[in-house]
Order: sequence, then structure tokens, then C-alpha cells
Amino acid sequence: MEIMRTCIACRKMQDKRNLVRIVKNKEGEIFVDPTGKANGRGAYVCRNSDCFNKLKKQKSLNKNFSCMVSEQVYNKLEEEIFGQRKD
Repeated sequence: MEIMRTCIACRKMQDKRNLVRIVKNKEGEIFVDPTGKANGRGAYVCRNSDCFNKLKKQKSLNKNFSCMVSEQVYNKLEEEIFGQRKD
């Protein structure tokens, strides 16, 4: 049985394995959770740059985690998910 989750950027339901889990732990750290099992509040986003750009633009993590998430954290998450950018 597939476990479905909703992307917080595009709001589409997908199998959890097709999404990236981002976690905010008790210490307030926000990071990508590749195992899907880290303790803390989780949010899911599609593995594509369009959804991640929408997430950044709308500041969706701020709403989901009820805190201010800095631009540096969004940039760090983007690097973790997509690797180094060559602009």
C-alpha cells in the first residue's frame, strides 16, 4: 500500500517515496531528511525545481513550520536536494 503525502508547494498528492521530506526538529534546525524517519515536524515537496522555486517564492516552510525561515536555509535546502548549482 502506498503512503500518500501532499506537496506543500503544488498541493498534489503523491507517493511519499517520490517526495523530499524537510524536517524542523525540536532544536529548530531545518534540514532535508533522506531517511524519512527523523524526529520533528515534516513537510513534503516534489523533487523538481519548479515546485521548490514555488516553495521558496511563497515561503511555504514559514507557514508550515510556524516560524521565520531565512533565505539562507532555503538556499541550503536547495543545494541538498539538487546538488551544487552552476549559475
